[in-house]
Amino acid sequence: MSEKKIGDEFFELRNKKLAEKIIKGLKSRHMEGFYAPTREDALKKAIEIIPEGASVTWGGSMSAAQIGLFDAMKNGSYNVIDRNGAATPEEKRQKELEAYGADFFISSANAITEDGVMVNLDGNSNRVSAIAYGPSHVLMIIGMNKVVSNVDAAIERTRHIAAPVNAQRFDIETPCRSTGACADCKSPQSICCNMLITRLELHPDRMKVILVGEDLGF
Repeated sequence: MSEKKIGDEFFELRNKKLAEKIIKGLKSRHMEGFYAPTREDALKKAIEIIPEGASVTWGGSMSAAQIGLFDAMKNGSYNVIDRNGAATPEEKRQKELEAYGADFFISSANAITEDGVMVNLDGNSNRVSAIAYGPSHVLMIIGMNKVVSNVDAAIERTRHIAAPVNAQRFDIETPCRSTGACADCKSPQSICCNMLITRLELHPDRMKVILVGEDLGF
């Protein structure tokens, strides 16, 4: 956790109050929300939620990595399905398919609204498809920096902030990787193929969201 600056306590108070509003919105959408002031608190809550022995997988969430959740899963008593450990493209695809039968899928959101709607954009689309259907439980780790006012703002943030920043992580040829700005491209290597708007969960116990009072992910 970074050193505190003057005025940080006011951001902390704002985050707590705003998180309470979001959690009420999530509840109305059949999802359970929690607020963790720090990434250490978020890790503790995530470990409380995921029981030992559970099969666990994920879709490349920077936010979950930043709180140390992936390392905790790999070093703990869990059945980890890790596509990054695959030796071949075929094995990687097999692990991605196995993910749909996992007990827990760990992810984040590119944006979340003040009333609990989440937006995600994906290229390969294994992440958005697993959020929508498959794994028995989905655990979202979301920094308060991703909170926006409404769905239109969430889509805007996803396309024009999250996607161009994420593109810098990969060895791909897309306009946003070159310019830092979305070009609404149809590149063969686009990471913006399918957008998922999660406004409601059909199964009330399936999706849980940990809101973190720190900047996480993109």
